[in-house]
Amino acid sequence: MNRLTALLGTDSAVLVDGGMGTLLQDNGLTDGGAGELWNVDRPEIIRACHEAYAAAGARILTTNTFGGSRPRLQMHGLEDRVHELNQAAAALARSVADAHGILVAGDLGPTGELMAPLGTMDAAAAQALFEEQLAGLKDGGIDVVLIETMSDLAEVEAAVAAAKAVVPDLPIIATLSFDVNLRTMMGVRPADAVRHLAAVGVDAVGANCGRGPGEMTSIAGQLVAARPEGLLLVAQSNAGLPQVVGDHFEYDATAVDMAAHAVALRDAGIDLIGACCGSTPEHIGAMRDALG
Repeated sequence: MNRLTALLGTDSAVLVDGGMGTLLQDNGLTDGGAGELWNVDRPEIIRACHEAYAAAGARILTTNTFGGSRPRLQMHGLEDRVHELNQAAAALARSVADAHGILVAGDLGPTGELMAPLGTMDAAAAQALFEEQLAGLKDGGIDVVLIETMSDLAEVEAAVAAAKAVVPDLPIIATLSFDVNLRTMMGVRPADAVRHLAAVGVDAVGANCGRGPGEMTSIAGQLVAARPEGLLLVAQSNAGLPQVVGDHFEYDATAVDMAAHAVALRDAGIDLIGACCGSTPEHIGAMRDALG
């Protein structure tokens, strides 16, 4: 059996949480700030975000570690705190998840470095960066590895190899971000991702971020068409597109819009359904109610 299916114990669609960055910005995080630092400096806010998503019905909470790799933290002078910040993030999510009987996904985002031959980072170097991050997440108590918002299959493979080295028993979810032409920045199509990552032993493959529910529904169709037996599929759309409202951005998909989207994804055959940028616990709660 698929390791994630065994862990979830259900054949019905599973609700994942929504955006973390949106909530942190609502709590005062500036564009240049490091959200991962809040895992130790403002843990009560991170815990409250997780609690809000758990109360809204999410069955998987995502650690606040999207930018938790060494290169991303180095941008803020925090490169020597990789283990500390990742462990703290996982422990915060773990404390909330345990109170609700739900799961914690350790979040690995892109390193920001380009893989060879376009860039200078080779597979071994990338794997080492992800292993470093995962060591902290493991010590904080994650249940699942979430590799998200990727564009290069080589970087995903490096993260998968790291997961197999550090947390070999944990299920792996991998999602890529597809642009307006339904390809990633590196030209990967949804069906390519499904076939390639199923072959390297990922438990769930899908898409996150992007340009909103309409585009995600199209991507979901391609994911489902390419799915091999036993692989779970994931979709976490942005809450529409950002619009300038006064001195800030607001996303244009309402909770009602995202609820209808969740039903469309479930009916299309998507197994794990959540949201991404611009989404809040209000969106997730509406999606839970719609999914029943």
